Amino acid sequence: MIVLAPDASSLRAAQPLASVRSWPVTGAADGSTLEGGTLWGECRGSAATPYRTVVDLSGPAYRCSCPSRKFPCKHALALMLLWSEGAIGPDGDLPDWAAGWLATRSARQTATNTEAKDPKPPADPAAAQRRADQREARVAAGLAELDRWLCDQVREGLAASQRSEYRHWDDIAARMVDAQAPGLAERLRALASVPHSGPGWEGRLLEEYAMTRLLVTAFRDLDKLPPPLRDTVRSRIGFTVRQADLLARAVPVRDRWHVLARRDLDQDRIQTRRVWLRGRRTGRPALVLSFAAAGQSLDASLRVGAETDADLTFYPGVVPLRALVTARRDTVPGGTPPGTTATGLLDGYAAALGQDPWLETWPVVLEATPARAPLPCLRDAAGDAVALHPAAGDCWPLFALSGGRPLTVAGEWTPRGLWPLTAWDEGGRPVQL
Repeated sequence: MIVLAPDASSLRAAQPLASVRSWPVTGAADGSTLEGGTLWGECRGSAATPYRTVVDLSGPAYRCSCPSRKFPCKHALALMLLWSEGAIGPDGDLPDWAAGWLATRSARQTATNTEAKDPKPPADPAAAQRRADQREARVAAGLAELDRWLCDQVREGLAASQRSEYRHWDDIAARMVDAQAPGLAERLRALASVPHSGPGWEGRLLEEYAMTRLLVTAFRDLDKLPPPLRDTVRSRIGFTVRQADLLARAVPVRDRWHVLARRDLDQDRIQTRRVWLRGRRTGRPALVLSFAAAGQSLDASLRVGAETDADLTFYPGVVPLRALVTARRDTVPGGTPPGTTATGLLDGYAAALGQDPWLETWPVVLEATPARAPLPCLRDAAGDAVALHPAAGDCWPLFALSGGRPLTVAGEWTPRGLWPLTAWDEGGRPVQL
């Protein structure tokens, strides 16, 4: 339940309420496991009327009559803590107020799934095509301006970049937002930190400029590219694919997917959760994204270390990684996944990078021993080593868990090294780093 808490203060507020004295009415139904079921209860509060709380564990999703704007609120967290301690017994008599919310939620999900399977055509196809053409024109004009800006940066040299203010990159990023190319805007804003990223920043900044110009050039010659690479370029620019269109066209991939790692990021007041999976049968990696505004909870239904029988639908691209979970069945503990060597890691990344040169992160599972010499790294049985990312170099939980022994570690490989996210102990239990 700690993972579900929107912040530490909510968890602290929930703990005193996780007592049977605070909940004169509680119940559970429909199995009430982490994969499904319903919890409900009435919590005594400062008002005369108790707060009514219901939790759909299959989501998870929450409803509470309290005025809190946090999801889940302290009452929902307390109810789940109480249930996890075994203090809520099964009760099949679902109260009307809980049943009504569940029925509304089920109807809404059914309507959403129906729309996804049978997307409605635009009311005015001609108008929709005009809007699409207008956006293409705006993006092309914006990228022409970006091309001139990039050439100016190289012509003028990089010496002044360390003294440049954030506005130097933010102005051109804002122009990309106006041109409806949000993917490029995000990429350009990230460049402001490169001149302050330590020795060798000049080469990294020049490399980022070169890769951005390659993207501009690829968009200019989009019609000459094969369809998968065309989809990749468009997604990097910022064109999106509607879920309804994706589900209508793509074929789901069924497998038993091992949940390897999870990483949460804060970007412009939006929280992003990246969950990495790998299919047992296909060996295929997958990335499931979820987003939440500040104060709201992210999707916690994919638990690190678990293995779930599910259908995944992949977004188009030359190296399709991002996917939607379109159906899910049973979930069981996954154990320790098989890992690769340092050479296998680099070979896999090189093959993917050869197809998608803008690939920034690549999921890996490595069997190796943490070491600190000459730099923080992971060294495999053959003695080959891969460096840890500088920002994760002092990853003391990883070294403490290892104790000098080999570990299986999952994480994100980047051009600056490995960012470790999960390690499995001797008992096969996953530890998030």
